[in-house]
Amino acid sequence: MVTAPRNLVLLGFMGAGKTTVGECLARRLGRPFLDIDHWIEAKIGKPIPQIFQERGEAAFRVLESEAVAYLGAPTGKVLACGGGIVKNSENVQRLAEGGILVCLSATPETVLARVGHQRHRPLLAGDDPGGTIRRLMEERAALYRAIPLQVATDGKSPEQVAADVLAVSGLTPPG
Repeated sequence: MVTAPRNLVLLGFMGAGKTTVGECLARRLGRPFLDIDHWIEAKIGKPIPQIFQERGEAAFRVLESEAVAYLGAPTGKVLACGGGIVKNSENVQRLAEGGILVCLSATPETVLARVGHQRHRPLLAGDDPGGTIRRLMEERAALYRAIPLQVATDGKSPEQVAADVLAVSGLTPPG
């Protein structure tokens, strides 16, 4: 019996580098890459901020869970998850069943520098993106810490972070 290779699943706060590092890892590993937020946007036909605005965060989280149920099956892909996906323990469990979970982390200052100016991020739409980042990171800290494999991204290039992810995950590029 041949089993499908496990997915490599990147979790962590917005701006930690999940999409950029995920693309780098997919190239190195010769695997397909999927960003769950981009998949949701394509499925619904609307950008995430518009989904948040029209349907609210709770409805978006339902779409996110549906995406995890569909995309979480082990097929050897690299998956980048939205930062809030950890808020639903069933999502994390499903992803763990089909993959190796790695949490990318960054300090609030790094996140603010990377994404604080991006107005397409619905959770940063207020007047104090730095305060929002710190508050959300604090709310989710225990959820992120619960993921056994951790890689800090501060001050590192995507290639360095990808190498760190490969080291902690035990995955090796083909060839």
